[in-house]
Amino acid sequence: MRALLRQLRPAILITIVFTVICGLAYPLLSTAIGQAAFHDKANGSLIKRNGVVVGSELIGQTFTAPQYFHSRPSAAGTGYDASASSGSNLGPTNPDLLSAVKDRADAYRRDNGLAADAMVPVDAVTASASGLDPDISIANARLQVNRVASQRGLDVAVVEQLVKKFTDGRQLLVLGEPGVNVVELNIALDDVSS
Repeated sequence: MRALLRQLRPAILITIVFTVICGLAYPLLSTAIGQAAFHDKANGSLIKRNGVVVGSELIGQTFTAPQYFHSRPSAAGTGYDASASSGSNLGPTNPDLLSAVKDRADAYRRDNGLAADAMVPVDAVTASASGLDPDISIANARLQVNRVASQRGLDVAVVEQLVKKFTDGRQLLVLGEPGVNVVELNIALDDVSS
């Protein structure tokens, strides 16, 4: 029994020590560094207008009105639901996915006044892996410029400049593809149009 107590005591002590270090000290230190060095990013990169949070630079929103750039389809819940973040998990030969892509491509062509056989950017008809992606491809944005400019009564060049302004480059100059943040772009369009 004495040998058991001799071994149990350090085990309990080490459990308490590592619980304090890993469960309290490390999270508090990480939070403090994040708040001090990256306050905006640590709090969700929120977008505010007149003191009211209207979105986040990191999470997309569903835009379907013709005067807005349309976001990438989302498989997260009913659309851009962060509590249900995920892809559709449908394989490339799944009949449901193929049907959804065909329907989305037809709707995209119709909404943007494109020919029935016009190529449609893949991000306009498929959801991202997280279902929360706020960006669309530059090609997708360019195909929507004329519709948005016409609906808002703006010059096409003004809308193209806004697309360019909200285009993010590759991360670390080599990772990923450039993309256009739809949430920020649509908020800027509302500011220009009002």
